[in-house]
Amino acid sequence: MARPKSWEGDDELWAVVKPLLPKVERRARHPGRMRHPDRLVFQGILFVLHTGIAWEQLPQELGFGSGMTCWRRLAEWTKAGVRPRLHELLLAKLRSANVLDFSRAAVDGSHIRAYKGGSKTGRIPTDATGIPRAVTLTGGNRNDVTQLIPLLQAVPPVRGKRGRPRRRPDVVLADRGYDHDKYRRLVWDLGVKPLIARRGTEHGSGLGTQRWVVERAFAHLHWFRRLRIRWEIRDDIHEAFLTLGCALTCWRR
Repeated sequence: MARPKSWEGDDELWAVVKPLLPKVERRARHPGRMRHPDRLVFQGILFVLHTGIAWEQLPQELGFGSGMTCWRRLAEWTKAGVRPRLHELLLAKLRSANVLDFSRAAVDGSHIRAYKGGSKTGRIPTDATGIPRAVTLTGGNRNDVTQLIPLLQAVPPVRGKRGRPRRRPDVVLADRGYDHDKYRRLVWDLGVKPLIARRGTEHGSGLGTQRWVVERAFAHLHWFRRLRIRWEIRDDIHEAFLTLGCALTCWRR
């Protein structure tokens, strides 16, 4: 049996995604053309994410619909809030399976080229094993340290166990780019212990042996070719791809 392609998505993944999608009723009068099936369109979006192909070059013979159909559906689902709910649901499943580690989180930023413009590049915190917990986008000229608090605040409350949802890690690890006492105090105010390397000190603090997981998380995200270079002008579509990449990383774990 041939191995399924990465963009085909298995039945189990679709069973998670389908209930999150908005229901669209067909008009009784002048219904127009039948709406292309959501599952095929979802596979088309995954095909673009995995291969990096331009929307207009999506092969029609694959049956996913046109590239414009897939783009419109992604925009529709993004407006409906599907992507953060999918990521949060998968994080809850990981916590329920005792896979999500709240003992520490590592944060860092990644800068990519934006050939068609666009105002934002991404930053991400991961758990102790490299599972992406959240992602934020800002202009490439923004200093990393100014985004530390918004990044931690972007982490959603994660369910999956009895009691209150868990949101904050015990410790946050960061490199010298985040070295600022003001932000250390702000991290403490969130109930999180900051472990941030200091400028001007010798290497060998030991943080690298724990922070490497965030670099691995970026490597996993850049495995999706659409995330290596930003082609989307609209921030929300680029964010949708980025969050979908995080969700798929969680799903594989």
